[in-house]
Amino acid sequence: MASIDDLFKVIDAVYKAAKITANGDVKRNGNSRVEDADGDEDDMEAGPALPSDEVEETIDDEEGRFFGGGITSDTADALNFIDERDKGDDAVWAIAAGKNKAGKIDAVWLRKLALNFERRISKNSELRAKFEDDPQKFMGSEADLDADIKALSILSDHPDLYGEFAKLGCVASLVSLLSHENTDIAIDSIEIISELTDEDVEAEQGQWDLLVDALLEADLLSLLYDNIARLDEENESDRAGVYHVLSVLENLSSRTTIAETLGRDPPFLPWLLQRIQKKERIISQNKQYAAEILAILLQSSSSNRTRFIDLEGVDILLQVLSPYRKRDPAKGTEEEEYVENLFDSQTCCVDEPNGKTKFLEAEGIELCLIMLREGKMSKPRALRLLDHALGGPDGAACCEKLVEAAGLKVVFNAFMKKHDNQATEHLLGILASMLRSLPANSAERIRLLAKFVEKDYDKIDRAMKIRREYASKVVAVDKEIQIERAKLSVEERENRADEWLSRRLDAGLYSLQTVDVILAWLVAEDSGAKKRILGLLGERDESLDFIRATLQDQLKSGDVTAEDSDLVYQDILATLVDALR
Repeated sequence: MASIDDLFKVIDAVYKAAKITANGDVKRNGNSRVEDADGDEDDMEAGPALPSDEVEETIDDEEGRFFGGGITSDTADALNFIDERDKGDDAVWAIAAGKNKAGKIDAVWLRKLALNFERRISKNSELRAKFEDDPQKFMGSEADLDADIKALSILSDHPDLYGEFAKLGCVASLVSLLSHENTDIAIDSIEIISELTDEDVEAEQGQWDLLVDALLEADLLSLLYDNIARLDEENESDRAGVYHVLSVLENLSSRTTIAETLGRDPPFLPWLLQRIQKKERIISQNKQYAAEILAILLQSSSSNRTRFIDLEGVDILLQVLSPYRKRDPAKGTEEEEYVENLFDSQTCCVDEPNGKTKFLEAEGIELCLIMLREGKMSKPRALRLLDHALGGPDGAACCEKLVEAAGLKVVFNAFMKKHDNQATEHLLGILASMLRSLPANSAERIRLLAKFVEKDYDKIDRAMKIRREYASKVVAVDKEIQIERAKLSVEERENRADEWLSRRLDAGLYSLQTVDVILAWLVAEDSGAKKRILGLLGERDESLDFIRATLQDQLKSGDVTAEDSDLVYQDILATLVDALR
């Protein structure tokens, strides 16, 4: 006897084939919503048409098919089970299509849909228990249940009913189907949950919250993990199921508290870490998606980053990224997105103090320097990764390692070339971090300062050129803002403050501030550098006051409630301001 999975796939194929559009074309998407067609409702049959009474006679023709119908004898056997459905089967399809008497999709309609949905679940459960060893006896109820699950997709067009849907207990019932013995039922349920929680659904935050809270209360996360653990991606249907699980995780991660829960329990982080390492000849969609979800979870929460680092995630990410130090993934492929997500995850990790330590131990600095020398696609991403690794009050060890690994030559060679704004910002960030973190009079700091003064101060000339470029852009935006401010009241100015700051940042304010910090350090530490900087400023009738003004602007924008590390940086800025007087 055929297994229940095999039988179900036959009947599911019949349902998909039976979804006919108004003009007779077959819809290939089994989850397409059923919508009202033009014309008299009473004249149109809702849902898939029932099989003809002549099925058995037609099967006996020479070809073993319906004449011109393309239906095989195996499929016809499956159709016999549909004939035995309850007489009320057409009603649920009419309800799913919005065909209640009032012609509305509202709470009354939803209650009818919910009642049918609960009946389907109960009937299938009863038949499975009664005929456990005879799948053909409950195959029809399984197909009906599957159809009802898919019919729930219409709710994504009516998020105002999410609260009522949860109140009726349907959310809990839908989640319970994730533990169904038939993985096809579980997968379809997961897909519907993904569709209902998708960001493209025009739901208000409160409506989305009501649905998601009900899903979580029904233990959705544990059941999702159970499914992702039991599904076999060698099977096409199971592979799609894993994709839908990842889609639900992405949707739920938009709420930070849920993202933190996903990083803690169930153990999704270990699974994601294992999945991104799985060997594949061609990077699959699921492997790329797993890397994307990992990046989302790490970006969402410091606690997630800490747990991931404790799983030796930093070392594993470096191992997975290592092949791309010289080799580029093909553009526009899953592999390219996969690599980008891996870099994003690693960058998140090195923002944590213990992440920097693990990065050093796993020789992450050395790998990034190789990518800067020999990489193409990896080069700008390695530059960003270095910027984050060296940054902050805990970046001193990484700064020292970069100097020890002969990285100054690599960094300054890149600094002397023209780059886009983002790459320039990261290069400036690396240099500013080293000036901030390398100990005074240490061999590493002396080597850094020597790089700035060698070759007739050409690095300082480059820094001043960058300063002039960004200063002109910021000044132009500042003039526009001043004109706008003059026409507004005090309250209106306050309302526009964030917008104005965003425009200044887009013009290059951060890079201007960073390069001025670099120049201030050089003025304070080297008399020759100070003389060169004064000479270059004088070419445009400028003075150190211009650099000091930028630093003072940073001090004014500082947060008095900032963390200790930020307060230390403000003290450094104040000292540099004094050195420029």
